[in-house]
Amino acid sequence: MSNEKISETAGKAERYLSFSLGEESFAIPLLDVREVIAITETTPIPFAPTHFLGIMNLRGQVISVIDLRKKLGIKPNQSTENAIIICNLQAVTIGMVVDSVDNVLHVQSVDVSEKPEIDGSKKTEFITGVYRQEKRLVLFLDIAKALSLDDQKAIAKATVDKKTA
Repeated sequence: MSNEKISETAGKAERYLSFSLGEESFAIPLLDVREVIAITETTPIPFAPTHFLGIMNLRGQVISVIDLRKKLGIKPNQSTENAIIICNLQAVTIGMVVDSVDNVLHVQSVDVSEKPEIDGSKKTEFITGVYRQEKRLVLFLDIAKALSLDDQKAIAKATVDKKTA
């Protein structure tokens, strides 16, 4: 964060949902999370990207489900705690499979460091900051930015196709 941004938000606490992908910790703004559910059956969509697991019916709403581990190229942890985090992203609701949901973090904005720059790469645009939690680093994610334009089109198309079927 720039010094200007830090001074504007100094002392402001925000809440994030912390989760694990492989051996790493990540978090997303709690306000983006609608709910967390157990792994459930999904209906695959032909010719979809490998990280796109398909669609599911959640209380009458069709939701696209992605495996966030595959999307970010992280080897899954062999855990029985897998869960789906249901997120509201602007006009779309999406489910993300994660290895485990850890806890809710109450973070002061001054405790969030800028993301590391990697040779000006746009591939890390979805990382919004880094937070030190005890001995671990937690990467804050912007899920909408983590999804490519093709991903967003596939999610929108799968949802529309299922509604009209």
